[in-house]
Amino acid sequence: MIARLLHKPLTWIAAAVVAAGAAAGLAWFQPWKLVTDTEVDETLSAVAATTVPAAPGPAGTPTTGPGSAGSPAAAPTPAGPTLVSRGDFVTHEHDTSGSARIVRTADGRHCLELVGLDTSNGPDLRVWLTDQPVREGVAGWRVFDDGRRVELGRLKGNRGDQAYDIPAGTDLTALTSVSIWCKRFSVSFGAAPLRAAA
Repeated sequence: MIARLLHKPLTWIAAAVVAAGAAAGLAWFQPWKLVTDTEVDETLSAVAATTVPAAPGPAGTPTTGPGSAGSPAAAPTPAGPTLVSRGDFVTHEHDTSGSARIVRTADGRHCLELVGLDTSNGPDLRVWLTDQPVREGVAGWRVFDDGRRVELGRLKGNRGDQAYDIPAGTDLTALTSVSIWCKRFSVSFGAAPLRAAA
């Protein structure tokens, strides 16, 4: 019976179709990524403490610094990178931990840094800044492509420290979260709210 089937052209055509379908499915879902890790160990910014603005004096006039001869005190310009905002990751479709922070460099540029990221690997993972709130549970899995977003590139690795340049002119006041977004299946692996540094 089997020998007879192997001599029929339709058997070989059916086998070829099945093999092609299996290959396409493997290429699309890339299931091996769920059991493999890509670790990144980039050097992150040594973030300086944030500057607290001078408190107003009597009748709303600014206080003056020591030895300033009555001139208003100006906040010192940070000599190094400063923290703009930060938040901790919450789990969405895959267990995700670590934190995200936006850092302003000494020359005025901004970058997003992922600190101690630990999530699953997967196909077509991207790093997005978005204007969507971070919700825990299934309700938060698919919201990040609903509003404004800026893609910072492909996720460099599902584990470790990594940095991404933020394009000049990006309105960071409107983008209040970061998502590890699986573009192929339109789902968030994990996300972090970005709250302004105190």
